[in-house]
Amino acid sequence: MKIQTDKIILLVGMMGSGKTSVGRKLAQKLEMPFIDADSEIEKAAGLNLIEVLKCFGTEEYRAGEARVMKRLLEGKQCVLASGGGSFVCDQTRELAKQKAITVWLKADADLLFKRTAGRQRRPFLNGFDSALKDKIEAYIHEEYPYYSQADVIVESKDERVVETAARVVNALNKFLS
Repeated sequence: MKIQTDKIILLVGMMGSGKTSVGRKLAQKLEMPFIDADSEIEKAAGLNLIEVLKCFGTEEYRAGEARVMKRLLEGKQCVLASGGGSFVCDQTRELAKQKAITVWLKADADLLFKRTAGRQRRPFLNGFDSALKDKIEAYIHEEYPYYSQADVIVESKDERVVETAARVVNALNKFLS
């Protein structure tokens, strides 16, 4: 299934919203390449995300993330799963407005907690306790105003990835018609 655009399809949202898993399935459905920005950051740094954050700190992590996002957004058409906080960066949002159709996978705090609790690869969301829930709520309060600027909003639900990807395709088709 093809869609009528030559733009990148950029998935944005919090860690645990489904950007990578939905992005892979969406890329298959749309017959487009898939790129995961977090994997690209790891390749560029030669370290995993946790190590990048520990070695360089949050400010340099975000600066590196912005550089990688700039390179990817100026690249070829693909489905691109952004890093969790990358859309908060003004430079990334502005470039995305020009080069991409942005899709916010909007998830509620309970779903984000369920998907991130106990996972060790999440650089900003670690743990399995009430502190993690508080952290998720703080990120929601801080970052959702940025994500709300996306072209398309699709609720991320506790459902099969293929179902979410199908809802994204429908939302993209509506946006493009």
